[in-house]
Parts: sequence; structure tokens; C-alpha cells
Amino acid sequence: MKRGQLGTGRSAVKDLSMARRDFIKACVAGTSSAAFTTSLAGSALPLGDRATPSRPNILYLHSHDTGRYIQSYGFNVPTPNLHRVAEEGVLFRQAFCAAPTCSPSRAALLTGMCPHSSGMLGLAHRGFTLNDYHQHLLYTLRSAGYSSALVGVQHVARDAAMIGYDQVREFPGNHVEQVAPATVDFLKSSPKQPFFLDVGFHETHRTFRTPGPQENPAFQLPPAPIADAPETRQDVAAFKASARVLDWGIGEILHALDTSGLAANTLVISTTDHGIAFPEMKCNLYDGGVGVRLALRGPGGFEGGAICDAMISQMDIFPTLCDLLQIQPPPWLQGKSFLPVLRREVAEINEEIFAEVNYHAAYEPLRCVRTKRWKYVRRFGSRAHPVLCNCDNGPSKSLWVKNGWGDRILPREELFDLFFDPNEGRNLVDSPALQATLNDLRGRLDRWMHATDDPLLKGPVKAPRGARVNDADGVSPGEAPHIVP
Repeated sequence: MKRGQLGTGRSAVKDLSMARRDFIKACVAGTSSAAFTTSLAGSALPLGDRATPSRPNILYLHSHDTGRYIQSYGFNVPTPNLHRVAEEGVLFRQAFCAAPTCSPSRAALLTGMCPHSSGMLGLAHRGFTLNDYHQHLLYTLRSAGYSSALVGVQHVARDAAMIGYDQVREFPGNHVEQVAPATVDFLKSSPKQPFFLDVGFHETHRTFRTPGPQENPAFQLPPAPIADAPETRQDVAAFKASARVLDWGIGEILHALDTSGLAANTLVISTTDHGIAFPEMKCNLYDGGVGVRLALRGPGGFEGGAICDAMISQMDIFPTLCDLLQIQPPPWLQGKSFLPVLRREVAEINEEIFAEVNYHAAYEPLRCVRTKRWKYVRRFGSRAHPVLCNCDNGPSKSLWVKNGWGDRILPREELFDLFFDPNEGRNLVDSPALQATLNDLRGRLDRWMHATDDPLLKGPVKAPRGARVNDADGVSPGEAPHIVP
């Protein structure tokens, strides 16, 4: 496929065979393709100083619900432009989010704190917020001379104006056909440097795109733990169509970096919020939910197609940027810089990583600790069955529900040997030979919960007033929620 073409599949929102110029015309009516909304004074990014090696531009590219299901991780999901970032930068094979649900995950990356510390216990559009938006990465970067701009998805506030970007451009849906051309316009506008540019795509969130000829459902393989069936193959084909469209947008942006002369001094951070929107993946603490794609390309040692096998949490990105830019890290950071790993000073910065779930559509309190070899998951509360409404609707979910998913009994604790059981299908919590390992991981989780003042230690976590929360006994996230009084 040539740069600038989306391929032959049809979009759920528009025909993907349209040329790029048609996508630009399809942007929100009444707005100039070069115009940005400003939250501070001014209406356009002024010309300014150029970025320097010690202060590179930062381009944060993030997708919805992609996990590691792209070409760079060996999956049959052709994404050559995302792969280009990996081939020219550093690919992190063992990167994890702090929460496999949208707003909490993004908040953890952008504040350097776990969700129950930052306050983002649920989804921003359902009424959850950060405790303090001045803990957002952009403020630390602003103190070092960075301008900031948002294009597309942010999902850490109900209104982007709450965050404080210098410039904002959002669209209904924030699809790649809108976000990519707007980002290209920004990069070609001689923006003030150094800049922090936050670019968020709706893709690969459900509803997926219509598969094209290159995504023939007959030749698809569903990911573990999804059974191979006609419905699930169709579902995977549609996911791959969404990934193809996402990759087109990434390619347009990378080309704009090249042609605008910004590529050499721009650090590209390419990632996603959490796992793909299939059963027992997104909104679950198995690796299919918390494992994320992560590649960095640019100044500071992020080059050469290197592979990093160290365990990295997305909470480590904020302190890594502070280390790279020689900025005093703010006191609230809970992550660690991974530059020592890239400099080969240490093999690992994390002996373990932690993740959590609180609210998605409904309340479902979960915590986990993961080491290189072991995963320990703990469920809180009295519920013993899956919270079906915390899984996005789709063919794979429908097949699971039809076959009795809602009747399954969930264990209070789970222990997995990730070496012999990477798909986390065999719970070893009752194995007599592993009680020492189990108790070690229980202790690590307990100590982390106390060190971070986890509200679960005091009982069920309450949603804020006005939050919209679904009944945990419901089936679909689209069912009417109740409003927290």
C-alpha cells in the first residue's frame, strides 16, 4: 500500500477508499484544517525556538484498545508504520499498563501514579476525574519550556479545557481520518519548539471497521483465550481492519515529521491504553489486558531497532522523560526511569509491577502483582461471577455469553506460572508446592496497597457524586446506568 492510501476496506463511519484530501474535507464542518482551539491566549502556535538535543520535541501517539496486537510483536496484523517506529527506535516487549481500562490507564501514564493515587478510578466520560490536573505531565514539561497541544482523544477529563493544553483540537468520534490530517497540519505549521504533542486515536476501539479483502475472515486466528469460530474470526478480521486504518494515520504523521524537518529531534512515544476489547482481555488483569505495545524513537538512545525485555510500566514513562530532559521529577511520581536499562547499567528496574481495576461500566475491584515468572490476581468484594457489562459488546462476547460465560465462578485469588502457562489458564493457588511463592506475592501486593494508601484497604471504593455506574448484573455497557447521588 502506498503512503496516503487507506486500502480497500469500508469504514463504519465512512468509505476508507477515499483519498487523503477527502478525509481532510470530512473534518468537522466550520473549522479550518489548520485551526486549533486555544485554552490560553492566542489562536495559533507561534513560531519559536527550535528544539535542542537536550530538549527534543515529544510526540505522544496513543491508540485505543490495541494491546500488543500489531506486527512488531509477531502477530499477523500488518502495521508497517507502527513497525517503522519499532525498527528505528526501541521496542519494549514487556510493557504494561497500570489499569486495563481507558481513563485510569492514560492517567497513570500522564501522572506517573497508579489510578487510586491519581484519583482516576473510572472513566472520565462517566464522571471520574484526576485529583489534581496540575499533576499532568504537560505542567512539568511546561516548566521546562515546552508548549503543549492535543489532537484527538485525551480521555482523562470530561472536557479537555480542564487539563490545560495550550492548544486543543478535538473531533466528534476522534477517528483517524480526522486526527491524522489535523496532526499533519500542526507539524507543518512551524510550531513553537520544543513541543509536547498529544495525539489520540479512537481506533482500535469498538465498533471495528468493516474488513476489506486483505482481512478475509476465513483466514483469521483469534487470540487466546478466544475460541476459533466463524463469529470470532469475523471479529478478528474487523479488528485488523481498524488496525490497518490506525496504521495509515501513523504513517501520515511520520511522513509529516520527515518532510517538516522535525523527525531528527522529536521523541516519538507510540503506545496504547491496554489490551484489545475481547473477553478476558480489556478490563482484566491477565497479560492480555495489561500488556501494551510500546515503542520509543528519537533522541536519548531510542534508536537502532533495539529490543528491551525488561518489565516496564507505563508509569515509568513520566520519570524517564524527567531523566532524559534533566528535569527535577515531581515528588508524586511512583514509576522509575528506564534509561538505566537502555544504558545497560541494570537488567531490570522493576522486580514487580502492579495493576488494578476499580470502575469501568460497573464496579469490579481487582488488584494484581506480576513478576517475570509469576502473576497473582486478587478479587475483592463478594461477587463470584463475571461482570459482563465491563466487556464491550461484539461477536466474540456474544458467543461467550451464549455459551454460559455469565455462569462461571471466579476464584478469589489466582496464581499463574507465566513461563509454563503464558496464557494464564491454570490457576495454581492451591498447589502445595507453591505456597511460599503465593505468600510472597500476597505480601508484595499488600505492601504496595499500604504504601500507596489504596482505598480498597478500607472497604468498597465509592464512585464520586454524579458518576454514571452500571449494575454489575447487567450484560451490556450500553444499558442505562444509575447516577451516584
